[in-house]
Amino acid sequence: QVQLVEAGGGLVQAGGSLRLSCAASGRTFSSYAMGWFRQAPGKEREFVAAISWRGGSTYYTDSVKGRFIISRANARNTVYLQMNSLKPEDTAVYYCAADWDLLATRSSPDYWGQGTQVTVSS
Repeated sequence: QVQLVEAGGGLVQAGGSLRLSCAASGRTFSSYAMGWFRQAPGKEREFVAAISWRGGSTYYTDSVKGRFIISRANARNTVYLQMNSLKPEDTAVYYCAADWDLLATRSSPDYWGQGTQVTVSS
């Protein structure tokens, strides 16, 4: 079992930055690929980024490439999402996720966090 708790959301102006963090509990955290999804009002939840269990491989959806950076610190059981050059269309609830195969599937992870709101004003 893995429990995930996100933090770091908030309100930011367009062009600004935020860093989300996701603290995981469970002894097998370092064995899971980790990722971030987001869900905007009236839209389906979508994949944002994922990172392999060692951190050597990452994958991003096209809309955030060059602006967002996913990283992890296995010693602290934490995964991060650094979000730069934020746009109003990045406004959403952001969810942390864990799954053995998340880099390949980029969907239906085994574990979800509760979500954190990110609002980007124009």
